[in-house]
Amino acid sequence: MANQNAKGLRRLINACFFSIAGFKATWQHEEAFRQEVALFVVTTPLALWFGQSAIEKVLLIGSVVLVLLVELLNSAVEAVVDRVGFEHHELSGRAKDIGSAAVMLSLIWAAVTWGMILL
Repeated sequence: MANQNAKGLRRLINACFFSIAGFKATWQHEEAFRQEVALFVVTTPLALWFGQSAIEKVLLIGSVVLVLLVELLNSAVEAVVDRVGFEHHELSGRAKDIGSAAVMLSLIWAAVTWGMILL
């Protein structure tokens, strides 16, 4: 649990450790995140190679980073829903479906960005 009294530099250091723990947990428990990291590892050098300008390179890389960000949030939603209970509930299913839809939309956005810049 976070130290609620931490201030200044100590709070920032704690936040970094909590963030690293979040990356580790997502990597360990979410196959989709591992696949999207692989996508990032493959596409980043391609973006640097194919991007004509700094803006194009940032857009190409940023579109894949957006996928990672949305996947992290979706994984957090799924973890909270699973923490509440594994029995089927309409709202739990809806929350997971909405998170999945957000990931899909970010993947479509990345594909459109890559398509528009490269084609």
